[in-house]
Amino acid sequence: MAKDYTELAKDILDHVGGKENVNSLKHCVTRLRFDLKDESKADDDYLKQRDGVVTVVKAGGQYQVVIGNHVPDVYADVIKVGGLSAGGSIDVDEGDAPKGNLFDRFVSLVSSIFQPFLGPLAAAGIIKGVVAIMAACGLSAANSSMYVILNAAGDGFFQFLPILIAITSARRFKVNEFTAIAIAAALVYPDISTAVDGLAKANANHVLGLIPFALPSGGYLSTVMPSILAIWVASYIQKFFAKFTPDVIKVFVVPFFTIVVTVPLTFLLVGPIANAFSGFLTSFFQTIMGFSPIVYGFVLGMLWQILVMFGMHWALVPLGLLDVATNGHSTILAAALLPCFTQTGVLGAIMLKTKEDKVRTIAMPAFISSIFGVTEPAIYGVTLPMKVPFYISCAISGLLGAAMMGFNIPMYSAGAMGIFVFPTLIGPDGNLSKLWLAIIIAIVGGILAFVIQLFAPVPYLYGGPKEEAPAPKTEEADLKELQQEIIASPMIGNVIALENVPDEVFASGAMGNGIAIDPLDGVVVAPANGEITLVFPTGHAIGMRTDNGVELLIHVGMDTVSLAGKGFKTFVEVGQKVQAGQKVLEFDLATIRDAKLPVISPVIVTNSADFEDVLTTQEARVNSGDYLLTTVK
Repeated sequence: MAKDYTELAKDILDHVGGKENVNSLKHCVTRLRFDLKDESKADDDYLKQRDGVVTVVKAGGQYQVVIGNHVPDVYADVIKVGGLSAGGSIDVDEGDAPKGNLFDRFVSLVSSIFQPFLGPLAAAGIIKGVVAIMAACGLSAANSSMYVILNAAGDGFFQFLPILIAITSARRFKVNEFTAIAIAAALVYPDISTAVDGLAKANANHVLGLIPFALPSGGYLSTVMPSILAIWVASYIQKFFAKFTPDVIKVFVVPFFTIVVTVPLTFLLVGPIANAFSGFLTSFFQTIMGFSPIVYGFVLGMLWQILVMFGMHWALVPLGLLDVATNGHSTILAAALLPCFTQTGVLGAIMLKTKEDKVRTIAMPAFISSIFGVTEPAIYGVTLPMKVPFYISCAISGLLGAAMMGFNIPMYSAGAMGIFVFPTLIGPDGNLSKLWLAIIIAIVGGILAFVIQLFAPVPYLYGGPKEEAPAPKTEEADLKELQQEIIASPMIGNVIALENVPDEVFASGAMGNGIAIDPLDGVVVAPANGEITLVFPTGHAIGMRTDNGVELLIHVGMDTVSLAGKGFKTFVEVGQKVQAGQKVLEFDLATIRDAKLPVISPVIVTNSADFEDVLTTQEARVNSGDYLLTTVK
C-alpha cells in the first residue's frame, strides 16, 4: 500500500506560496517541478530543512523540490490537496518558461566550472602564501632554489588557469577536452604577447588588413571569461562540423576545424572587446578620481573583486605600477589592496554557521589563502554561489577603499598581496603612521564583514547536512546478514566521479552515494540480480532492488525527462525479476546530444544510509559487467 504523504504535500504547497502561486506542476524521477508565479513567495530555508524534502533547486525557470524515489506518490497528494490540474509527469513544453536572470545563470555556470578543481585552487593559494612568507624572510629567486620551485607550484596554477577552465568548460558545453586544451593553450602561449607587440610596432597587426589583432593588457594569463567564452563558441563549431564529417576522418577533421575557427574568433573578437572595455574602465575610473578620490576608492573597492573575475583589473594595474615607478608611490590601486580581508571575514562567519561539512571543507583552505590575498577559492567556491556573502564582501570592500583614499594611504612598491601588502605601505622615511592606519582599516573591515555575515542567512550549497538527507529504507531483515555487495557497471563508458556530475542534487550526494558513467553506447543492463522497482514513463530512469537489498537508481543523462521518451526504449516493467547482464533499457546518444543535454548517467545507491560505506571503482573506463561499486554493511 502506498504511503500517505498528505501532510508533506500540504506543507510543500503552503511553503511554495500556496496553490494560487502555482502555474503548473510536473514531476520527474526525483523532483516536483513547480512553475511558480512568484518564486520569492517560496520559503527555501523551510523546505530544505523539512523532513521528506531532500533539497530545493532553482533551475531552468522551475522551482524544483527534490523528494526522492517516492516523488510520484508525493506528486499525486500535492495535486489532490491543492485541487490542481495534473501537469503530467513529463516535462515536455517549457519553451515559455523563464530561464532565470543573467546573474543567476552566470553564477551557476562559473560555480559548476570551478567546482572540480576548488581543492587544488585553494592549495595553490596557500602555497602562494608560503612563498610570500619566504620572501618576507629574505628568500628570493636570486638566492633560494626552494623559493623558485614553490613559486612555480603556486603561481603556475593561476597563470595557466585558462587551461583548467577549458577542461571543465568542455565538460559543461560538451566539447572534446583535448580540443578545449588546445584552444586554451593558444590563449596563454608564452611568446604571443611579444609577437603581438612586434606586429604593432611594424604596423602589421591587422588580419586581412581589416581586423585589428591585439591582446588585453597582461594577455590572457590568469583570466576566466575568455576561456569560458572560447569553449562555448567551440561547442557550436564542433557540433556543426561533426554533422557533416564522415566518421572515417572525424577523429582529426572535427578537432582541426574546431581549433582553426575558434582560436582566431577568440583573439579577434574577445581581444578587441576586452581592450575596448578596459579602455572604457580606465577613463571611467580616471574621471571618478578627478571628481572625488573618496568616491573613486569606494567604487573601485566595491567593484575590484568583480573586475578580477572578468580579468578587467588589468585596466588599472599598469597605471598603478607606472605611477609607482615614476613617482615612487601611488594611490591608484590603494583602494584595491584590502578586499581580500572582507572575504576572510565572511568566510569565518560561514564556517561557524554552515551545517554542511562540504562547505566547511572548502571554506577552510579558502579562508587561509584569502589571508595571503588569494581570493579565487573563496569567491568561486563559496561566496559567489551563495550570492549574499559576495555582496557583503563587495560592499564592505567599497568602504575600505573609501577609507584608504580618504586617509591618502599610498603604496610605495607593488606585487605583494594579503597581509604582505602592509610592508609596501611603509614610506621611504620609515614613517609607520599610514601602515597602522591601513592595518586598522583592514581589521575593522574584516570584523564588520564577519559580524554582518554572522547575522545573515547562510544558504545551503549541497542540499544541507548529509545526515539529514532522507533515503528510502529497505527492510532490515533483508540486510542483516549482508556484509558487502558488489555492483557491476550497467553500461560501457568513461567513469565520472559523482561530484563532477553537472547536476547539484546528484553531485552533492543528496540522492545517495554512487558514481556516474559517460556512456559510449546506448545499452543499459541490470548491474545485479534483483527486482525492478521503477520504470519512469519517459524511459530515462530505471530503479531496482538487488536480491540483497541494495536499492539502485540508473538515471540516463541530465534533464532527459524533457525528451518525453524520445530516443528511449525500455525492456522491463515494475515488479519484474532480472538477472545481472540482462538488457533493461536502450537509448539514443545522438538524440540526447542534439537536445544539448548532458549524457553523463549517475548510478546511485538510494538507500546509502543503510550502509557504512559505498566504495567505487578507480578505473577510468568500464565495460558492462565490470566492477563499479561496493556497498559495505
